[in-house]
Amino acid sequence: MATQNNRNNNNRDNGNKPVDTRNKYCRFKKNGIKYVDYKDPNFLLKFVNEQGRLLPRRITGTSLKFQRKVAQAVAKARHLALMPYVTDALK
Repeated sequence: MATQNNRNNNNRDNGNKPVDTRNKYCRFKKNGIKYVDYKDPNFLLKFVNEQGRLLPRRITGTSLKFQRKVAQAVAKARHLALMPYVTDALK
């Protein structure tokens, strides 16, 4: 017997509200950035939430290669006291 396909083709999650279908892109690849500068904390704050934790790839749209580079850059910036480790009012 054939199995049922439970996917909805109308971009709705359980029929309640529309699913966000924006195309995510890696801003590093789009802008041709090859190096993530750890000395620029204002740029790195775009990848950190209010508590100081890194935002995941599924939210930022960053590729795996550059997500690793962002994580290393944030770690370096925190080590050099350019960015805080934890805070309540980061943004």
